[in-house]
Amino acid sequence: MTKRILLFICLFAVSLPAQAISRYNTPSLTCSRIQNILQTENAAILRYPSPRISDLTLYDIYVSHSRYCDFGERGATAYVPAKDTRQCKVLECKPVSDQENGR
Repeated sequence: MTKRILLFICLFAVSLPAQAISRYNTPSLTCSRIQNILQTENAAILRYPSPRISDLTLYDIYVSHSRYCDFGERGATAYVPAKDTRQCKVLECKPVSDQENGR
């Protein structure tokens, strides 16, 4: 009986749709819109042009809270350009250093 339940759970999990992550170009959005997207979706890929190298697009995954980071990471303050400001405050997942772990 427990094997049937386990099989059902595995089949059910496989049949669920994958959660896609949205992508946004920050220069076309206001800072408040970017922050609203992160609060609503919890995580998104934000893209923007490199300030130093023309024709290079930079991107990363940004989150609304550290709990959306992988194990061993934490949310660190970062800034992305927006339509209305050059520095829109967001959170980016960064590895937790050994010092922060108390080692």
